[in-house]
Amino acid sequence: MQEQISLFSNRSRPLAEEMRPKKFSEYLGQEHLTEKNSAISAAIAKNRPFSMLLWGPAGSGKTTLALLLAGDFDADFVSLSAVFSGVKDLREEINKAKEKRRFGRRTLLFIDEIHRFNKAQQDAFLPFVEDGTVILIGATTENPAFNINNALLSRLRTFRLNPLGTEQIKAVIKQALDKLGKTSLLSEEIIEKIAIYSDGDARKALNRLEELLITISDKISPDAAIDKILSDQPKIFDHNGDYFYEVLSAFHKSLRGSSADGAMYWFARMVNAGADPLIICRRMLCVASEDISNADPNALTVALNAYQAYERLGAPEGYLAIAQAIVYLALAPKSNSSYLAMKKAFAAVEENPYSAVPKHLCNAPTRVHKNEGYGKNYRYAHDEEFAYAAGQTYLPEELQDTVFYEPNSRGFEKKFADKLAKLRALDQEWLANKK
Repeated sequence: MQEQISLFSNRSRPLAEEMRPKKFSEYLGQEHLTEKNSAISAAIAKNRPFSMLLWGPAGSGKTTLALLLAGDFDADFVSLSAVFSGVKDLREEINKAKEKRRFGRRTLLFIDEIHRFNKAQQDAFLPFVEDGTVILIGATTENPAFNINNALLSRLRTFRLNPLGTEQIKAVIKQALDKLGKTSLLSEEIIEKIAIYSDGDARKALNRLEELLITISDKISPDAAIDKILSDQPKIFDHNGDYFYEVLSAFHKSLRGSSADGAMYWFARMVNAGADPLIICRRMLCVASEDISNADPNALTVALNAYQAYERLGAPEGYLAIAQAIVYLALAPKSNSSYLAMKKAFAAVEENPYSAVPKHLCNAPTRVHKNEGYGKNYRYAHDEEFAYAAGQTYLPEELQDTVFYEPNSRGFEKKFADKLAKLRALDQEWLANKK
């Protein structure tokens, strides 16, 4: 029979801590890491531990996984937080680990928020990870490629943990209710509501469950209590974290992919989580130039108008202007020709940073300049037929045949393609006549 815990005993630990799994069979989620043929399962089976980095959002099970691995590897579990610890704390634990190693004991050193250590602090791990003094498990919510030194990163296996799905969070909640002996207290609807509003964070779900169970009384029903709890929860959205940029990226890619539904969903998701709508507007301006460009030159105006409308109206009226622009940008014809032309031009400048300006394009303000040939043979476009000086070149000599801008045939840009074809035909005609 499963041991039950009491919600109202003199517990000093939160329910989320009480519910931390004690064995892998109770660990929910991250099946890609714990399945039979995974690297972690193989290491457990062969009793060959290795140092690793666990990268994932809050409440995805990083600390729990480290604790379970310490048990399976029969290692002493030592936990430090990069927020509160320094090299002095690390040195003390390393010395203890060396002493334990002399007697055949392993030490699993868990560093929470490891990305908060600076370069010098991260470098302090290197020799002890290298020689196996400790099994280092670092936990981070931030992209390790940006926040962990390459030297340390090369010595760690990196594993990505995903936010838990709604069904997995529901299973965590039901597991807790079972241990509390309250399996029939909450309806399926309430359990699902807690799961949905927990954003894939098991700890958050259990904290809300604990608050709900304490709030329920003869006068307050579970339905009334959960509505009150969820309405009081602050919306948290880290504008500097990976999650924010992942959602913003999904919004951008939805617009680029002509999915008005996808873009509208991610817009609502960001606003609902407390993101500044002007950040979303700035991204729409990027889309208008990068992904739509001259296929529909009006897209930039629409995006800018939405930005200014929100600045003047604020929420919630300003959301309508943003929503209108989202639909327009998603369904507008797409072209990245200007973006590619810019990239090619910058690449050409990198390769030819000091190319001379052709003399016919230079002004000749003095007699000396004229004698040097400055401005010679320059033809004023407005004096030419079609306002185009056929055959005249505008690039440095070594780049004469380079083409940066290549329009596609979508939307308004087709007119540019036709215009360019006509101009190139005039160039060819001029060259033929010159010969």
